[in-house]
Amino acid sequence: MFEKCFNKCKEYLEKYRELLLYGIFGVLTTLINIVVYSLCYERFGVSNVASNVVAWILSVLFAFVTNKIWVFDSKSMEVSVLLKEAVSFFGCRLATGLLDLAIMYVAVDVMAWNSMLMKCISNVIVIVVNYIASKLVIFAHKQ
Repeated sequence: MFEKCFNKCKEYLEKYRELLLYGIFGVLTTLINIVVYSLCYERFGVSNVASNVVAWILSVLFAFVTNKIWVFDSKSMEVSVLLKEAVSFFGCRLATGLLDLAIMYVAVDVMAWNSMLMKCISNVIVIVVNYIASKLVIFAHKQ
């Protein structure tokens, strides 16, 4: 009985490894983004937009390393492969970073909605878009 349950769990972990790791590192990336944003905006009084930019830069650096090595298992350190992945990754993250920035600007600065609630909602949208882009474009050669 225990062996059957263990084997079933192992099967699911292997089948959904990529998605599980993306989720784990996505949560960590989001935490980095939110904590850095919160420290800059609420603790140090940095403007909303500047706080969002700093949070984005640090979280994207973390996300590139974790996505490359662990999520999409792209071990190549060949310069051409690394450059292609980095340019694609940072380009995509810039697009979703601008989406995050637009959401935060409109929601917080224009609509005066709660900054932390909107930061969390914005991050969920960004995570979904980033996964799709990473899977289909950036690290697609691994599939």
